[in-house]
Amino acid sequence: MVGVLIRMRLRLTARAMREGRAALNFWIGSLFGLAAALVTAGIIGFGHDTLHSGVTIAAALFGAWTLGWICGPILTGSSDETLQPEQFRLLPLTDRQLAYGLAAAAFAGPAAVINLVAFAGLIILAAPHGIAPALVAIVGVVLQLIFVVLLSRVVMAWLGAAMRSRRGKDLGVLLAALLGLAYYPINLLVSNLGPTLEKASSGFATPLRAVPSGWAPAAVEAAARGDVLWTVLPLLGLAALSLVLWQGWAVLLHRRLTLPPVSAGQVLDGENGLLERFIPATPVGAVVTKELRTWWRDSRRRASLLPLLLIGFALPVFLAIKNGNTGTIPFAGAFVVWLATMGGTNLYGFDGTAIWQTIVTPGAARADVRGRAIAWAMLVAPVALLATLILPGILGQTRLYPWALSTLPVLLGVGIGAVVFLSAYAAFSLPPQRGNPFSGSGNPGCAKLLMQLSVGLGQLLISVPVLVILGVGTALDNPWVQWLALPLGLVLGGLAASIGIRLATTRLESKGPEILVAVKPR
Repeated sequence: MVGVLIRMRLRLTARAMREGRAALNFWIGSLFGLAAALVTAGIIGFGHDTLHSGVTIAAALFGAWTLGWICGPILTGSSDETLQPEQFRLLPLTDRQLAYGLAAAAFAGPAAVINLVAFAGLIILAAPHGIAPALVAIVGVVLQLIFVVLLSRVVMAWLGAAMRSRRGKDLGVLLAALLGLAYYPINLLVSNLGPTLEKASSGFATPLRAVPSGWAPAAVEAAARGDVLWTVLPLLGLAALSLVLWQGWAVLLHRRLTLPPVSAGQVLDGENGLLERFIPATPVGAVVTKELRTWWRDSRRRASLLPLLLIGFALPVFLAIKNGNTGTIPFAGAFVVWLATMGGTNLYGFDGTAIWQTIVTPGAARADVRGRAIAWAMLVAPVALLATLILPGILGQTRLYPWALSTLPVLLGVGIGAVVFLSAYAAFSLPPQRGNPFSGSGNPGCAKLLMQLSVGLGQLLISVPVLVILGVGTALDNPWVQWLALPLGLVLGGLAASIGIRLATTRLESKGPEILVAVKPR
């Protein structure tokens, strides 16, 4: 059974390597990942004065890669489930057998191979110190790879299990956001302390070795000095911890396959609902109401947006801590808009084949596109505006208010236009909704990054006239000149949003069947 699952995974991976845009995304993502792995292996394996300093660096980098396995699916809003457990529900397999087979298939993907290359730097580090440390490094690398893959699967499965109830969904998305947010301060901490790793004191090096990500390097160091006990214990610990994770994954798979999903919740009466009191009863208003309720109830939508809103709000704070300059904090609203745009560029993919209702209804495309754009703006704009209005005053950076408030409308307008434009022109299918809202994005992830980079470039280019006026006002030390950029920013943002909405409407009206085919789950 394990061999069958592995061959299925390899066949699906080979297909992804040949199919148009998916192949491009696959190869670009794999090349970037391989480059990062080679750099990591080189840093670990070469250029260290002592084995102690090399092991310390290896422990830190192993921790960074482990953190990436946990936070990566949350930050990108997707987790690789090429083989979904539901596809094997009817087979006569126990939960542990299924967990064993799916775990083995997970190692057949490119991510595991790339991670193995990164961890292989430990073997290069250990080889000059003898055969025993090299053999320990080989075993440690294999166990470390097993540990990170199983840890990622368990975390994603646990979040999916937590979100099977309405209250659990809210808590799970919040925890996912906090977990994803934890990547940034830890990454900044590692990058700031990185230059000191070569001469790290025992007080700093010990915690790096104490966590599971540092056990394999610690075992290599112990083998080099001939300490058999502390060579064997870390390796046994990794093996035992991997076994516990595998057992836990089996339990979570059982819950996923046996417990029915709960309903989204009771629908409010149309006459007494809060939304109906404030949103007009028009075609656009109906789409806005539907979209707001969908964003609130659909765990997969919330999982793609809420973590990014929190990260965008807090990221400037971490950047300020890293750089020692609070000048970036007033632009937290811009970070919120930028990241939220990344999470909303596949609105029709979220809805799937439900788009047929819009296609077959005469004149519905215009209201649908505008309603989706307004609903997205109603979710993102308050958070961005709140960050822009509050943070500069709290931190005593009131002189940056013209900059923050003038650039925000441009970024928000481009974001609104980009969300509906890319949803219509670059829609892609998502697998059927399962227990885990982070699992199985139809897009391998690289396309999201490329689309967001293009959106970010557009935001920057359209903001140039606003930035010129702000720069002139700053050079003249005249705040009135700076505030002239605000109305210009409003105009540019409004034009960008209207152009994006118009293009998306034209695309939906003329290419509706093609979009339906693109978003149909495969």
